[in-house]
Amino acid sequence: MGYYNSFYIMRYFEYSEFDSPDDPGSGRKEKAVFLHKLEHARELAKTPFKIISGYRTVEHNTSIGGSPTSSHLIGFAADIVCDNSEAREKILSSLIWAGFQRIGIAKDFIHVDCDPRKKNYIWLY
Repeated sequence: MGYYNSFYIMRYFEYSEFDSPDDPGSGRKEKAVFLHKLEHARELAKTPFKIISGYRTVEHNTSIGGSPTSSHLIGFAADIVCDNSEAREKILSSLIWAGFQRIGIAKDFIHVDCDPRKKNYIWLY
């Protein structure tokens, strides 16, 4: 499996879950290294992850006010629904155990990425 290979067979997710709303099929642009780590986190959490944002086109990213350097634009990121403390603990712990070091925590979602262009941080929205 190559670091940037975008084809990865998943057990817990479908590529369509990562599609930009304006570009059906674009979920296949997610990077295999990201998907592999996310699959591992999902297995560790033993709870479903609902993806609310995966790959984004430039147009969609702009329309929702996303950063022009968003990791979503290059297939290294996803936002996971998380609207209660129990789910937040399970998801967050599993992401850290799976090796993610870039995590953003909001009231109703968790952003996770492994963008090699960026420094490792955990932040709040």
